[in-house]
Amino acid sequence: MNVLLYIIIGMMAVVGGWWFIRHQRKLRLRAHLMQEAIRNRDFTFRMPTDGMFFGERAMQDTLNQLGETIRQQVNQSEVESWERLTRVLTHEIMNATAPITSISQSLLNRTDVKETPLEDGIRAIYETSQHLNNFVVNYRKMSELEKPVLGDVNLSSMIDDVSKAYPELMWELNVPTDLVVRADAGMLRQVLMNLTKNAIEAHAQKMVMEVIDDDKADDISLYIGNNGQPIPAENRQSLFVPFFTTKRGGSGIGLSLSRRMMMLQGGMLELAERPRQGCHTAFILKIIRCS
Repeated sequence: MNVLLYIIIGMMAVVGGWWFIRHQRKLRLRAHLMQEAIRNRDFTFRMPTDGMFFGERAMQDTLNQLGETIRQQVNQSEVESWERLTRVLTHEIMNATAPITSISQSLLNRTDVKETPLEDGIRAIYETSQHLNNFVVNYRKMSELEKPVLGDVNLSSMIDDVSKAYPELMWELNVPTDLVVRADAGMLRQVLMNLTKNAIEAHAQKMVMEVIDDDKADDISLYIGNNGQPIPAENRQSLFVPFFTTKRGGSGIGLSLSRRMMMLQGGMLELAERPRQGCHTAFILKIIRCS
């Protein structure tokens, strides 16, 4: 009887030791994956907590939340850095182009310049200075945003209004009719319209807006997808950089301005990592939930 008991205890010890080693290896793999994600500036990682002890589960939940916090801080720092840099550049550009624009315009109005070989050259100078002035004007749209006035906004009603403004698109909406968010109504509408206009310019025929709700979160996530031309992989990192654009004649201000407006409201605008089936491009709009 004693021998059988020793055998059972030995087998339990072996099984327990094997399970412990296997569990530790899993934890080591988690640590490695999170380290690689951070090294690659991917702060969207969320590791599952299944099969973990309560202390390990609490630690993993904290790390998951920490990744989200770091990502928000990085996005905030990037926006502020680009604003400081562009503020200096636009100040210098304005000082340099103002006299060029004024002088070239005066020369174009002279009778001894009109219909002469000089006219084309002076006009090119004038139009280039005007282009640089437009650059400054577009920047000021982002840097001189008024402080948002937050209020209760019915998200479903607002999205319905936006969809009616673009009847050429097929709309797939899944937003609770009673969902109320805390936002500046004018800014939020402008962000939704900017994303819709971008989709149309990418030759989209369909827009998808769906709430990805998490009852435990302080905000809601609105998935906004379209079936237009996908964003090339090499452009994804620069998508929210002010004045970055791949469109001829584009200002590159729409997405960076939209993100700035959402951040001023306590929300965020991000590119979705993996668009859902039927969508080639998608964004995640985070908006404060009304308490």
